[in-house]
Amino acid sequence: MNAHGPVQRVAIVGTGTIGASWATHYLARGFDVTATDPAPAAEEALRAYVAEAWDAAATLGAEPGTSPDRLRFTSDMREAVADADFVQENAPERPELKVGLFADIDDATPPGAIIASSSSGITMSVIQAECRNPQRTLIGHPFNPPHIIPLVEVVGGAKTAPETVRDAMSFYTAIGKKPIHLKKELPGHVANRLQAALYREVVHMIDQGVLDVADSDDAVSWGPGLRWGVMGPNLLWHLGGGAGGIQHFMETLMPGMAGMWRELGDPELTPELKEKIVGGVLEEADGHSVDELAAQRDAMLLSLLAVRASGPPADTLGLGGQA
Repeated sequence: MNAHGPVQRVAIVGTGTIGASWATHYLARGFDVTATDPAPAAEEALRAYVAEAWDAAATLGAEPGTSPDRLRFTSDMREAVADADFVQENAPERPELKVGLFADIDDATPPGAIIASSSSGITMSVIQAECRNPQRTLIGHPFNPPHIIPLVEVVGGAKTAPETVRDAMSFYTAIGKKPIHLKKELPGHVANRLQAALYREVVHMIDQGVLDVADSDDAVSWGPGLRWGVMGPNLLWHLGGGAGGIQHFMETLMPGMAGMWRELGDPELTPELKEKIVGGVLEEADGHSVDELAAQRDAMLLSLLAVRASGPPADTLGLGGQA
């Protein structure tokens, strides 16, 4: 990182599920990590999470000599960020909280540090409003769990400097993430909006009695979801166009898909519909706890990532560029 200097020390502000997962990833990548959270028993919960997630994080590429022992905890936020080169904030999604917290982090952090928020919905233009140095602040939104899922959405606010975005992109890439640069701010950023769009139609079809909950999950995970784990929809439509590729798809198949957009649902999320989905999910879970299902998910994700890593290098397919 040129403008902001090399990163050796990372501060984690907020150690809930996302913050704890981020801490695990940074530790596995060889950084000294200082974490902070005002909640009672936060340190105990954080260390327990790191210990449980360590093997998965190490499987994905732990650096030599890394150890959970390089994690330090303090309840004093200013102390936690005082010597940080990079800050990853993970506080609750409340705008007034984020604005005040970022102003305090900005005031306590060395001037060369980048301050990133994991915010899933609030824009950086809102969060950086009271910072004295807003040019070094941006969104670095991960997908859960960050120590396994590579995606990070990077987007600056109105006052973020271009070099901050550039250096954050380089940093995330260097630590094994797959950052994408959002050229414009949107509430919810990009990936969550894509999820919301798909889930709206899933909920609509459940509401209309087209599918039950378990079948709607299978329709996604055993169909397009398998392909999306390999290539994104634009590239997949290029394949779907046959020899003519995306041009043929746009000319012959896209009009039909565009016509289908007009038929997509806009369900009303009534108490009855919510209860229907809750009941269906609990039936599908078949008595397995959330932790058991999460462990199953993570094991499958590790296997998928291993397969992707062992396949042809992305650059040989022309897939290595950043968005």
